[in-house]
Amino acid sequence: MGDRAGCAYPCGQQRATRLITPIQPQAPADAGAFLIGCSYLLLVAALLYGGGKSGSFPGKRHCMTQLQNVNPSIEQSIGETVRVVFDTLFARIRTGEYPPDSRLPSERALAAELGVSRNTVREALDVLETRKVIRRRQGSGSFVIFKSNRSEPPAPGSIGERTSPLDHLVVRSIIEPEMTRLAVMNMTPRELEMLARTVAQMETIRTDINEFIHCEEEFYRRIAQATRNPLLESCYELTIEVCRQSFRTTLLRKHLTPDRIQDYQARFNSLFNAIATRDVEAAVEVTKLHLVEEQKLFLHEG
Repeated sequence: MGDRAGCAYPCGQQRATRLITPIQPQAPADAGAFLIGCSYLLLVAALLYGGGKSGSFPGKRHCMTQLQNVNPSIEQSIGETVRVVFDTLFARIRTGEYPPDSRLPSERALAAELGVSRNTVREALDVLETRKVIRRRQGSGSFVIFKSNRSEPPAPGSIGERTSPLDHLVVRSIIEPEMTRLAVMNMTPRELEMLARTVAQMETIRTDINEFIHCEEEFYRRIAQATRNPLLESCYELTIEVCRQSFRTTLLRKHLTPDRIQDYQARFNSLFNAIATRDVEAAVEVTKLHLVEEQKLFLHEG
């Protein structure tokens, strides 16, 4: 996949692999040229798909092994007290005491209930978030996202059923560049570190398509959270949910070869390095180029 270089942002932990040297954007940076190119691709897509309306398109060890994507290096690094808190919270989530989409008690409340420090609770929540059991929302708290990996077809008449591939690409082209711009300006060092962990986890993947899709979703969620705009974050969460039910997930599962996984890893590394160095224009440009490649994938293999 080419030479690898060090991460532009010190992640504060031992990386499983080293970040890929950022790709050099080859497309012109002029926004007008980009929009013209996108318009051409979307016009062709509309012609191919008839206007875009294609519809077909509790032991602690036991708790730890319930998770689908365990990172051994993280498991070995947490302390015993943190592990106990983690097991307790995950057991409650797994048994439905904290159901999907519910908000967990505050760090202060959990610390008082479990008789530990808030720092210990925070570390346990970090592990739960890394394992995609909870998701934090700035200023709102921690919410349960742990669900079965089985994807269900969209309900008749739902937004997922009514959204075409073209609709999805148009919305992403509108949201992602500005979302990236805001994230570069607002992302905190802690959020950069968490984003770096997601990229590091993504780099370890060679053939596991489900895990790669999970990492990609997590990568974009962290960027959306860093915008500090709850409405924008919610809008993008909806695009992720629709994507799970749309053509794209099916397309990736069918065509996401090891070489293509490496190509995606290179793009995400380039985007991460631009964000970490606070290079707004480079981050937006990489985002736009990635969207163009997504459009090409849709037109060529959709």
